Amino acid sequence: MSLPASDTVARRAVQRAGFRLEGVRREAVADADGSFGDVVLYARLASDLVYGPGGFTGVMNSVLPRKRLIAHALITDPWDRVCLLETTFKPDWELPGGIVNPAESPWAGAVREIDEELSLDVGVGRVLVVDWLAPYLGWEDAVELIFDGGVLTQDQIDAIVPDPGEIRAVHWLAPDKAADKMAPFARGRMLAAVACRVGGGTQYLERGLPRRD
Repeated sequence: MSLPASDTVARRAVQRAGFRLEGVRREAVADADGSFGDVVLYARLASDLVYGPGGFTGVMNSVLPRKRLIAHALITDPWDRVCLLETTFKPDWELPGGIVNPAESPWAGAVREIDEELSLDVGVGRVLVVDWLAPYLGWEDAVELIFDGGVLTQDQIDAIVPDPGEIRAVHWLAPDKAADKMAPFARGRMLAAVACRVGGGTQYLERGLPRRD
């Protein structure tokens, strides 16, 4: 079933009937003024709950906003140098980690990404930084967590095998030198993570900067 996104009355009606929002076709219908509007797509399986708490939450889960969650890790070597990854798909360098999968915990996502990017089977510790990322380069906004990935031994560093499809090179740099290779917002949260590891606590940031009311 498809409805104009602007028809809020009809959309509420189909949602009350248990239909889930499946997607959006952008600028797919002409409005009376000659502009184009979005069309929203709804569907309902025979097995979908319609009434009661399960039906309500199922519909709400499909229509409420969802925010990307990203998990990175601050990993250092015995000389306090930060592990930075030079990727094949963007010019700025980044901490190990990436986007958390649906139904995956942030901790598990960080561990998985480290394994996929570096072939390292290591855990992560406490959260050092929580950062809100504003929309950027076509991405919608997101929340990023930086976990404490610990200090690797020389044997662990020697065992690193970068994913050839994503990682061009692995670099170990002092925090101030690492900052020069990162996007401004990523630089801020990396430096904050270093400070929180030394001083304790967890810092909340927005766009890589401390929030100031």
